[in-house]
Amino acid sequence: MPRVAIVKGTKTQDMTVKSLKMVNADKALPKKKPILIKPNYINASHPSTGITTDSRVIEGIVKFLKQHNAEEIIIGEGSGFADTLEAFQVAGVDAVAETWNVKLVDLNKDEFVEVSPPNPLALKRVKIAKTAIESTIISVPKLKPHRLATVTLSLKNMMGAVTPKGSIHRPLSEKIVDLASIIKPSVAVIDGIIAGEGHETSGNPVEMNLVIAGTDPVAVDAVGAAVMGIPPGSVKHLRLAEERGLGTCNLNEITVLGEPIEKVKKKFKTSFLSRFLAHLG
Repeated sequence: MPRVAIVKGTKTQDMTVKSLKMVNADKALPKKKPILIKPNYINASHPSTGITTDSRVIEGIVKFLKQHNAEEIIIGEGSGFADTLEAFQVAGVDAVAETWNVKLVDLNKDEFVEVSPPNPLALKRVKIAKTAIESTIISVPKLKPHRLATVTLSLKNMMGAVTPKGSIHRPLSEKIVDLASIIKPSVAVIDGIIAGEGHETSGNPVEMNLVIAGTDPVAVDAVGAAVMGIPPGSVKHLRLAEERGLGTCNLNEITVLGEPIEKVKKKFKTSFLSRFLAHLG
């Protein structure tokens, strides 16, 4: 059974390190391969808005990797609606990279490689940043719902490595799964410190003080959805990912460590569109 850690507290960096230790994340990370930490900076909003990844979570991941002698660490993102480097600066990620001497990459300006997913559901070909293809990926999304995908967590976060971003839409759920079959995160860490309700860019912050981590990104996203009061089975791309053998979204088959879901969950407000699409299945 996949293990997912939920850690609650106020010392974000320490919480992140603790969550990674609880799930033995180091065992999922090859020593000789570059490690790409992939946060979510859809725009240049400050993490306190509930839209973007908290740099303290990223710093906790870097600290954990340094403790386990990771040889090459990269923080990389390709923002959808902002200059990526500006988003890094607003969130304080540039300072984290400088402090820990790790590489900072704008994936929108990376070299792109056209790839064909195996047995695709909908995505025949896609251009992916070379850095993402050549690295072991740690996906670090924000805890928040999404208008079209119901939730935007570690699997959907991979869209930041693609150009053009719109190539992953229509049908979105199927294409998220096709993309994950190429660049599936080896570790997922959800920033639930200041989460966001409503939708992906609504800017309605919810203080949760949580970090959720695991080595099965589908399971981590399922737990993240449940923490927001969203049944994982209502998230189409999680169901499809499970069918594809990319992980499990069945909470009965996931071992939750640390805080129980029921103790920390909160019913998040979601957009009418996401509720309507979830109803349609």
